[in-house]
Amino acid sequence: MNFFKRSLLSVWARKGKSLLQLFIFTIICLLVLSGLAIESAAKKASDLAKEKLGGEVTLQMDMEKMRNQQQSEGERTRFQLEPIPVKSAEELSTYSEVKGYNLYSSTNGIAEDFDPIENEDTSDSDEETENRGPFGENGNPMFQSDVSLQGVVFTDAVEEFMNGDSTLVEGEHITDQSLGKNVVVIEKTLADENDLTVGDTITVKGANEEEKTIELKIIGIYETTTNEQDQGMNFSFMNPYNKLYVPYTVANTLKGEDYENTIDRAVYYMKDPAEIDSFIQKAKKNSSIDFDTFKLDANDQLYNQMVGPINNVASFSKNVVYLVTISGAVILGLIVMLSIRERKYEMGVLLSLGEKRWKLIGQFVAEILIVAVLAIGISSACGNVVAGKISDQLLAQELAQQEQMNTPPSFRPGMGGSVGMRGQAANVETIDDLEIAITPKDLGMLSSIGMLIAVLSSFIPSLSVLRLHPKVILTKQD
Repeated sequence: MNFFKRSLLSVWARKGKSLLQLFIFTIICLLVLSGLAIESAAKKASDLAKEKLGGEVTLQMDMEKMRNQQQSEGERTRFQLEPIPVKSAEELSTYSEVKGYNLYSSTNGIAEDFDPIENEDTSDSDEETENRGPFGENGNPMFQSDVSLQGVVFTDAVEEFMNGDSTLVEGEHITDQSLGKNVVVIEKTLADENDLTVGDTITVKGANEEEKTIELKIIGIYETTTNEQDQGMNFSFMNPYNKLYVPYTVANTLKGEDYENTIDRAVYYMKDPAEIDSFIQKAKKNSSIDFDTFKLDANDQLYNQMVGPINNVASFSKNVVYLVTISGAVILGLIVMLSIRERKYEMGVLLSLGEKRWKLIGQFVAEILIVAVLAIGISSACGNVVAGKISDQLLAQELAQQEQMNTPPSFRPGMGGSVGMRGQAANVETIDDLEIAITPKDLGMLSSIGMLIAVLSSFIPSLSVLRLHPKVILTKQD
């Protein structure tokens, strides 16, 4: 009789122990399959979040480092913005991790041949500024400005346009082809009030001592839903309808010669938020940027908010797979070892009859493999349900913990409060559901792990007994 037929008969003859092994093996397979399925679903959700949000890194002046330096030297804290060289900023845009970028240079101006949108208190403040002189009290040009100019490379890559607060309704966006040209994109309300259309020109004067005047051709009109800031009620230039988008070269011209070929900040959009750290490290190592003055600030809080809980669940599930695999092999190994010790007489008889040792080992392995095949089949049928229940429970715990961490203590129970009440983080929803689906890859991994457990749990214990001679085995029986 071959060893495989004997293994079938042995499994059938020892129904109680076989059912016990099947139950334990099924539990092990279900946990392993659930871990694999949750990990796959979390990776898929993470990839979707990456595509939806991406990640961004901002190059700007390191205000905190400057403050600490001034305090350490005993000086009074005074901030003076240091412009960033355009060449250095553009250098980072060529890195492989970057899918898009934008350069910003901001200034204020004075409308020469058109009327800005007035706020409620603008007229009063205008009368006051006229009495203060051309540059306001203490020579501050802020009181004289009535429009703001946002210098960029791409208007479609400006945050307000990407998040939907502003929308181009006529004409075209500013692009890198617009650099060096005197063009502008204005708000629809400002255009309607002044009967301006695409192709018309407006004149803006710089609100500084140089008082440079520049004529701008309107190439686009946008509409904004941005609310006016309270502190801007008395200043026309802070009214969102008076915001003009121009190439950063135009803004620099109005700011003066000292700002030529410089910008205020740069924003880089990553292909993958996971590459932010490598991008920053590469920039610090290879770029010409002075990181004693400037810094790269990673703005990946939206991505972390969305995928933080599912990444924690995926990490936990991965650890469960390792833990269950090892502990499952140990538990089954102990059960098989006890079973083999009870079958010493059977093995002694077979060995005395000339049966090969490797065939006896093959019999024990085959017995566990039969159980393993049944357990894998059962767990495959129930895997989606079990994995879904486990993922829902784990994810609910992670979400509850994150909400508790991000909710200020002053919030009363029932007030809501939310995950990520800081800045932009409130604009996205945390992923609170995983689409669990058992894939062929998961089943393949389960089969490999299950077979590995079966072989280890039967092969190793059998060696401890089969190393003995048949005579020794038979003479030691009671």
